[in-house]
Amino acid sequence: MLLRLLRSHLGPYRGKICAILLLQLVATIASLYLPSLNADIIDKGVARGDVGKIWSLGGLMLLVTLVQILCSIAAVYYGAQVAMGFGRDVRQSVFNKVGTFADREVGRFTPASLITRNTNDVTQVQTVVLMTFTLLVMAPIMCIGGIVMALREDAGLSWLLLVAVPVLLGALSLIVINMVPSFRKMQERLDNVNRVLREQITGIRVVRAFVREPQETQRFAVANDELTQVSLRVGRLMALMFPVVMLILNASSVAVLWFGGHRVDSGAIEVGSLTAFLSYLIQILMAVMMATFMSTMIPRAAVSAERIQEVLDTESSVRPPANPQPAPPARGVVQLQDVEFTYPGADDPVLSDINLTARPGGMTAIVGSTGAGKTTLLSLIPRLFDVTGGRVLLDGLDIREYDPAQLWERIGLIPQKAFLFTGTVASNLRYGNPDATDEELWRALEIAQAKDFVAEMPEGLNAPVAQGGSNVSGGQRQRLAIARALVKQAPVYLFDDSFSALDVATDARLRRALRPISAHATVIVVAQRVSTIVDADQIIVLENGRVVGTGTHDELLAGCATYVEIVQSQLTAEEAA
Repeated sequence: MLLRLLRSHLGPYRGKICAILLLQLVATIASLYLPSLNADIIDKGVARGDVGKIWSLGGLMLLVTLVQILCSIAAVYYGAQVAMGFGRDVRQSVFNKVGTFADREVGRFTPASLITRNTNDVTQVQTVVLMTFTLLVMAPIMCIGGIVMALREDAGLSWLLLVAVPVLLGALSLIVINMVPSFRKMQERLDNVNRVLREQITGIRVVRAFVREPQETQRFAVANDELTQVSLRVGRLMALMFPVVMLILNASSVAVLWFGGHRVDSGAIEVGSLTAFLSYLIQILMAVMMATFMSTMIPRAAVSAERIQEVLDTESSVRPPANPQPAPPARGVVQLQDVEFTYPGADDPVLSDINLTARPGGMTAIVGSTGAGKTTLLSLIPRLFDVTGGRVLLDGLDIREYDPAQLWERIGLIPQKAFLFTGTVASNLRYGNPDATDEELWRALEIAQAKDFVAEMPEGLNAPVAQGGSNVSGGQRQRLAIARALVKQAPVYLFDDSFSALDVATDARLRRALRPISAHATVIVVAQRVSTIVDADQIIVLENGRVVGTGTHDELLAGCATYVEIVQSQLTAEEAA
């Protein structure tokens, strides 16, 4: 998965990658040439007292060092550009993909996990890309080149390479193998910490209302402790790595000096060559260490890449048509024909044999007991879910044949849980119609019964709105969400229990103000309160996912037992009459 992710997102950076490889090659060759020059200074300059040779070779060393420094700086610069660009592109791809998901896919991954995948997981892979271009690329060049140069200096000490390199490689590989399972657990437990934290922050009022702070604190402590334990295990293994490297490196250096000293004493090798051989041995072992260090990061990045690719490979259950049909003229006629819907893995359908027609010029209301399928039914119209049977038509065309953008342009949705974005009142109202004038915004606020409290704000339309609308009350948030949909001026409006936070008087005023809107647009309302829909032109009564009654308030009181039961549970006989 890691290679697949890299191939799919590093394509635009091929030119810079080639430049990085060339620069790292030149820098590594220059680094390998320095010990040989140092050996010549000792053997041909210092040992023979040739000052001119020392100056000439010293100047060459400075020149080679300058080339190495410049190439290394340039390689790191381009490597950082590629890594940061790669991270940006992957985050954008994940964000765009999540934007196509239906509620089913979001629920499958959970918001906490999607956030972790688009932040922490992308960072893990991005770090590996950066370290690859700054360390891993030069490791094999330095290792192979170091072996060649060491043998060139003295083949008699080559057996030390055959001992030191496998020992270091084996010791580090053993550490890495034990780290791999822990990396996967780290990401999973990080997901869990994010999930628990997100739940507690979102539900802080419920936690306090039920005096559950100690229990929630303990729940977070357990999730946090699980992550800490895995992190400590990884940290201990990584802490073991450096001492192992230094032990083998120092032991190898001692062995080179011991056995090399005997060869110098016998005249088989000169002092400069022994110094160069020691430098090459250190370079070889450092190259092995860098490669092994990278191998500790690659498993974690591979786990992260797998999680990222899982998101990118997931297709939405609500797919746009391969060949969208031309959208018919916008009239706002909504029809459900023999509609059935079953959640994945469920044995029984949530909705069955649903047939209804909603037209402009009137209000259609949907009522029923909790769990009857009201919100699910409303969610089928904008294709938040796809029907598993039957058809949903908008202006005579199956909504699955619409281009999604054209479908959503025709629908103004006010969800059950009103949500506002960080910004201002005006920026939230213009969310569906960026070109709306201030007059249109005030008109929508007036219809939504929000004009008074917005006008009282010192900044008016420019009053700040916190994330989620947390700086306004529930009723104000709901009215702003209604105004936002009205600004869109869509032919179809869907109100999903959008009056629940309003008092009865405000509810009544809002319904009266909506009458002119429903004269030329289709308005479908899901409501719990009968008082909200008592004046509706058509009321659909749901029970156990089936339509058990259709008609006006008076007609249903006369002929639908389920509706009568709902009315009697909320109103007195005089109020019902």
